[in-house]
Amino acid sequence: MDAERIRRDVEAAFGELMRAAKPQAGALLVLGCSTSEIVGKQIGSASSEEAATAVLDALLPLCEANGIALAVQGCEHINRALCTDRATAARLGLCEVAVEPWLHAGGACVTEAKRRIEDAVMVEDVRALATLGMDIGDTLIGMHLRPVAVPVHTDCRRVGAANLVLAYARPKYIGGPRARYAGAAPQ
Repeated sequence: MDAERIRRDVEAAFGELMRAAKPQAGALLVLGCSTSEIVGKQIGSASSEEAATAVLDALLPLCEANGIALAVQGCEHINRALCTDRATAARLGLCEVAVEPWLHAGGACVTEAKRRIEDAVMVEDVRALATLGMDIGDTLIGMHLRPVAVPVHTDCRRVGAANLVLAYARPKYIGGPRARYAGAAPQ
């Protein structure tokens, strides 16, 4: 495992996501991360604390510098609960849950996030609030993204050996044939 390469991959992916999404300060980024996939193993089979450290070494300072709130998703063994800071949970009205992630129930990345995020709490759901998504290793973060999720196609396709999918959310287009949409291309 090359920790420096993982950090560079995550930094590059974050940059691509910011350029595509152009988020406002206070936007919420959901991170789903399989460290097993990063190190070339099957999801859930080889959690890597070193890979989790490398991912968060890159992502935490970038989120802070850009005013982006971070929510790190755990695995299905904790019902995909997320770790964020208490202030973000309060600002967004998130429901705190009683679960303590660990390496084999939640995964390495959410466990490391719980350790490193100041005043960290676990929350149940951020559906309809998350506007940015970074899915490292096919962890299925879509349940937490606000509709409508727009995939970001970039040259950044992997972190380590793991597939990388980036997305941002835009408001739904509503109305009929006479409706106009702010920010949409003319039809």
